[in-house]
Parts: sequence; structure tokens; C-alpha cells
Amino acid sequence: MGNILELCHVKKIYGEKENQVKALNDVSIQVKDGEFVAIVGTSGSGKSTLLNLIGGLDTPTEGKILVKGKEIHSLSRKELTIFRRRNIGFVFQNYSLMPVLNVYDNVALPMTFDQGKQINRKYLEELLLELGIWEKRYKYPSELSGGQQQRVAIARALVNKPALLLADEPTGNLDSGTTVEVVGLLKASSRKYNQTILMVTHNEAIAQSCDRIIHIEDGRILSGAFLSPGKGGDVVC
Repeated sequence: MGNILELCHVKKIYGEKENQVKALNDVSIQVKDGEFVAIVGTSGSGKSTLLNLIGGLDTPTEGKILVKGKEIHSLSRKELTIFRRRNIGFVFQNYSLMPVLNVYDNVALPMTFDQGKQINRKYLEELLLELGIWEKRYKYPSELSGGQQQRVAIARALVNKPALLLADEPTGNLDSGTTVEVVGLLKASSRKYNQTILMVTHNEAIAQSCDRIIHIEDGRILSGAFLSPGKGGDVVC
């Protein structure tokens, strides 16, 4: 099984001189196709920065990030936008839904960004049914519970069938029962579509249910990077 994601000696520094902050310091990680990986660490340890860099939302100060063998930060802005849209899905803690669009249109939105690409209505319906929100398709975000909004956000992230799904505290605003359901849905999607999921979480029980846990503190990986030969594939760093 190959690596879908490889980080090689990645650093991210904010600010200059005495105001300089090392958000990530010499981070190297390998993630295999189809893995469900938890990223854990204290607040401010660099977890969200790591996801933003992997997702192409921010640029590393040093190092390389390869997604599906492509060094994403060597791409032009336009190339990166297209690559990200077709290969990477995002789920955030605050849902980030469009308040003026109903459930169906929120989920269909990423499909509309590709010019000339037809909306796969059959798959969209299947996704909403699977996530238990088909009957809510004409409702607006303000008319939904937190758990329902997060299901919509997950559906939107999955609608383009991304190879890599990045979830930043996706259950942070949910009660324990809904948390279990949402994580179960993510795991089921990972298995069904062979998707790789990286999920930032503070919930130790959730982390333990994942295939692997990456611990990060003060911008450094403490464990779980899988860089030794024979585990995550060939060492590339």
C-alpha cells in the first residue's frame, strides 16, 4: 500500500526576529492510502497549522509536502486550487456552511466549481441518504441541529470523492452521542471509498479508535509519524 501523503522536514515560522514563532519544526510524516489517522496535542501545539499546510491553505517556510506524489506548494495558485478541489476535502469544527443555501445546494456547491462538470445527483442523493439528512435537503443551516449541520459539512467534503479528507476537530461542538455517530460515518466513508482521513481531535477515546495516532507538541512530532522502513513505505525524507 503506497503513501498518499508525505511531509519532509516541514517548518512553519510566523513573525520575524524576536516575534518569531515556530508553529511547526522539522516535521516529517508518511500516511498510507486508506488510513484513518488521529492528530493529537495540546492547544497551540501546531495541529491546525499542520492541516492547513497539508490542505494547501498555507505555505511552509521550509520543507516539502507531497499529496498523491505531487509537491503541492510547487504548483501555481490556479493549479493548486484545482488540485485541492479534486483531491482534498475539509471538515471544520464550525461547519462553515453557506447560510443562504439549503442542505442540497450546500452539498452540491463543490461540484459547481468545476466548469463543465455535471452534478452527480444520484451520488449526491446516496450521500445524503447515507448521512441521514436526505429528508432535510430543503432546510437551511439555521433550521438544523449542530449534529445535522456537521453531517451536511461532511457530505459537502465528500461529494467530490476526495482521496484525502482533513477534519479539524469535527466533533468539537457536538454532544457525546452525536460525536460517536459522526466519527462512525467518517470511518464508514473511509472504508467504502478508500479515503484517507486525518482528524485533529482532543477526544482521547476517538483517537484510540483510529488506525494510528500522531502526537504533536510544540510544533514537533513526538510519535506516530511512521518513517521507519517497512511501516509506511519507503523513506523519502
